[in-house]
Amino acid sequence: MATKIRLQRHGRKGYAFYSIVIADSRAPRDGKFTEKIGTYNPNTDPATVDLNFERALHWVLVGAQPTDTVRNILSHEGVYMKKHLLGGVTKGAFGEAEAEAKFEAWKNNKEAGLAALKAKQDEAKAADAKARLEAEKKINETKAKALAEKKAAEEAAKVAAEAPAEEAPAAEEAPAAEVAE
Repeated sequence: MATKIRLQRHGRKGYAFYSIVIADSRAPRDGKFTEKIGTYNPNTDPATVDLNFERALHWVLVGAQPTDTVRNILSHEGVYMKKHLLGGVTKGAFGEAEAEAKFEAWKNNKEAGLAALKAKQDEAKAADAKARLEAEKKINETKAKALAEKKAAEEAAKVAAEAPAEEAPAAEEAPAAEVAE
């Protein structure tokens, strides 16, 4: 029996959620399986993987063939790195303690890289938000200037409309004052 490590689809249309399962290669995608070793949710950013590391490593070591997507997931989680290091132990290249130390160093390096990437994304998001805020402030300033100019023009028009009405009696009085001199 050829054993596969594959994804089994769950979730609604347009929002897939997968279980990582061990199944016979002849079984249908969502059919009968031997063991469930984890879940994969591609809808989150970054994708969420919940994996039973020891069982996944066991199945890889006994020869279960993963699909392409599952191979990428297992590689990302470090199952294949651990398999590689265990191969070195069986060949006598180094001891089990050294293999475990190398794996922990790889894991810590990977976590540090992911943390740096997350910090960079957060920084870019904050800079983007700041740039949008500055652009919005500029737009609001131009709108405020335009509104102030419009109000000033309306006020000038209102004053101009009131001024001729007030100037007419004053104009009539001014010639009378000139005549009186």
